Amino acid sequence: MTIQTTRLRDPAVRAFVAAVNSHDRESFMALLAPDATMTDDGSDRDLADWIDREIFSTHGHMEVDNESNGGRSLLARYSNDTWGEMRTRWSFHVDDDGRITRFETGQA
Repeated sequence: MTIQTTRLRDPAVRAFVAAVNSHDRESFMALLAPDATMTDDGSDRDLADWIDREIFSTHGHMEVDNESNGGRSLLARYSNDTWGEMRTRWSFHVDDDGRITRFETGQA
């Protein structure tokens, strides 16, 4: 059963999912701390390159099925024009100002 984006518990994660699903790159970038990092399937990736390739140029979309860790860990069906749909896990680190300092994703 999909969790509506508006019902996600963590405000930063909620805004992240909303920005991905609305293809709002400006809002997405505003959520990230200046030195934010990320991993995909356990490997560090260049953040700017990855979000362009995996989210914004390929119409990325998240359907969240489960959240844990106070809303900072998600299981989601992620889809884009390159890979189609896959079951993914997401984990977020959020600073005291509510900005995402790191996210980790990969196949679940």
